[in-house]
Amino acid sequence: MKTTARTACQLAATLVCLALSVARAQQPTPAPAENIDKLKQFKVATTDLNIPVVAQEGRNADAIKANLKRVKLPPGFKIELFAVVPDARHMAVAPSTNMLFVGTRKTTVWAVTDRNSDGVADEVKSFAPSLKFVNPNGVCWTKDGFLVVVEHNRVLNFPAAEFFYEGPDVAVIPVVNRGELIPPEEESFNHGARTCRIGPDGMLYITLGQPFNVPAREKLALYNKVGIGGIVRMNAFDGSKREVYATGVRNSVGLEFNPKDGSLWFTDNQTDGMGDDIPAGEINRATKPGQFFGYPWRQGKTRITEFGYDKDPLPANITDPVVYMDAHAADLGLAFYTGKAFPAKYQGALFSAQHGSWNRTKPIGARVMVTYLKADGLPDKTEVFADGWLDSETGTYRGRPVDVAVMKDGSLLVSDDFAGAIYRITYAP
Repeated sequence: MKTTARTACQLAATLVCLALSVARAQQPTPAPAENIDKLKQFKVATTDLNIPVVAQEGRNADAIKANLKRVKLPPGFKIELFAVVPDARHMAVAPSTNMLFVGTRKTTVWAVTDRNSDGVADEVKSFAPSLKFVNPNGVCWTKDGFLVVVEHNRVLNFPAAEFFYEGPDVAVIPVVNRGELIPPEEESFNHGARTCRIGPDGMLYITLGQPFNVPAREKLALYNKVGIGGIVRMNAFDGSKREVYATGVRNSVGLEFNPKDGSLWFTDNQTDGMGDDIPAGEINRATKPGQFFGYPWRQGKTRITEFGYDKDPLPANITDPVVYMDAHAADLGLAFYTGKAFPAKYQGALFSAQHGSWNRTKPIGARVMVTYLKADGLPDKTEVFADGWLDSETGTYRGRPVDVAVMKDGSLLVSDDFAGAIYRITYAP
């Protein structure tokens, strides 16, 4: 009888344990605590100090090199694979070392290092992996060597990142806490890639794409107040003195200051669904705060029809683009050429990357453009500099340039999030 009772008890206990296990399995796994609070206090957040590196050799690298043979450049120029960098987007060349940091639209910021200074990266690994980045597309440097990372809805600042990137834990300064760059209810999977630059005034400038193809009228007041569909600026270390610098922009994914006159140049992506050839692409030039660039009443030279914006009188205070590009080529990152290695006609010129169209019956883009400037700082002419990532025979992409950056030796880097690579363009007459 005792044995039977003991067996029943054991069976009941087993069933209870099984039920508890099933219940636990059905509960959602709690999210891990944010490590940022530890890192702010220079405390250890990760015990494993090893960070996996991205393979730089093998079949994938060989295939990327083979595709580069299709790329056409002006005489004397050469393009080579600099690094295999998955999902490579916007780049920030380090001020003191032979390395750069690369943002993505996923969850990783890459640290890319050329340790032996031979013009080819030796190591690619994730930066600050103990943090949970969300769409950390924008990367840029302060004048004194702090790396700013702009996510979809947060801004972080990393002191001396190029010297303290080796381990998973790094010092961090929250500039804008998560959920405070834009109202959380305005977060969207669409147009959430931010870009950033430090201006001549030392302030941090950030592009904020608006999340719709065309914004509804009831959104405009909020967006103008917050800076969505425009550019905001703020203190790069604590987010103070925030103000809306420019409005009337649909979705800029690239900005750069001209070092000669301090003007701010930025791209803007076109409204979809209006046809192959409209609206024209834009490169804009801002010379002071408060300028309005026309959206959503006009983009390029085209009136926007959705929500009846074309029925309104055209606002009188529009600042026109300084360069009109091919429609839907998706102009993204840009950089003024500050090096001395390229021929004289390129020095001071503006290089820009075209990501390539997705909603055009005949694809266009996937190339690097160059815009020459006149003595007064305004554009002269624009032409194709590097082309060939779009296969003209099949209409398929073998690469999609995102950003351009000038290295200290005067070479030009081009990022490609489709092939997952960074290319290096050099000149040898």
